Amino acid sequence: MKKILVIGLVLLSATTFAQRNKFKNMTERNGKIGIGTERPDELLTVKGKIHTQEVLVDLNGAVAPDYVFEKYFEGSSTLKPEYTMPSLQEVAVFIKEHYHLPDVPSASAIEKGGLPLKEMNLLLLQKIEELTIYTLQQQEQIDALEEKLNTVQKEK
Repeated sequence: MKKILVIGLVLLSATTFAQRNKFKNMTERNGKIGIGTERPDELLTVKGKIHTQEVLVDLNGAVAPDYVFEKYFEGSSTLKPEYTMPSLQEVAVFIKEHYHLPDVPSASAIEKGGLPLKEMNLLLLQKIEELTIYTLQQQEQIDALEEKLNTVQKEK
């Protein structure tokens, strides 16, 4: 009986060990899982490519940039009261000096600290909304100039 129990424990241990090492590129340390790394530094750390059909990112207190349109159309924003949209001239001066958009991290900052998806997606959406407003303003100017041109041509 003792011999059967020892053999059973050895088989169970070997099976458990084989199951734990089934994924040789996975590591667990201090409750953190690493894939492709032996030193996971977050709850899940993956060193390599990830193939997925979708990634869902929770905002967790972050504000979606509806404040851009709210500020433009209402004059102020309850979503982000401190937001001010730079003029195109201010953007041009900033780009000429820093070689990237205002509020967008530089290439060296991204290389050093990585690219936080949630933060960057919200920032890019803000920039798209600002571009949309610049485009709307330019269209208003174009329409006004066309109207002025048509008036001048009719007077001739």
